[in-house]
Amino acid sequence: QVQLVESGGGLVQPGGSLRLSCAASGFPFTSYAMGWYRQAPGKECDLVAGIASGGRYTRYADSVKGRFTISRDNTRNTVYLQLSSLKPEDTATYYCRADSWFTMLTQKHLQCEGDNWGQGTQVTVSA
Repeated sequence: QVQLVESGGGLVQPGGSLRLSCAASGFPFTSYAMGWYRQAPGKECDLVAGIASGGRYTRYADSVKGRFTISRDNTRNTVYLQLSSLKPEDTATYYCRADSWFTMLTQKHLQCEGDNWGQGTQVTVSA
């Protein structure tokens, strides 16, 4: 059974930083690309950053390029998202998900919930 446990969210001031973690189990972690998604109230589930199975390739949404960094530790079955220079518009619940590289880049999700989603971690950027 796929299990994804996100952590590391919190309340941070604009310009601040956070590091999110996603611990994965129940599937062959090293065979899958991993994506970080976010969803704010009333908005769709958006892919923020993705990383290929071996960690060599990454992809970022334009809104976070240069501010967020995705990484993974395949020895710990964990994917990370370093959030820097945070803005109020980054406020959302952040989720991780495993997919093939192609599926991650092409499949759209209305909601970050259902099969193969974790519970998410809340990030609030406010003064």
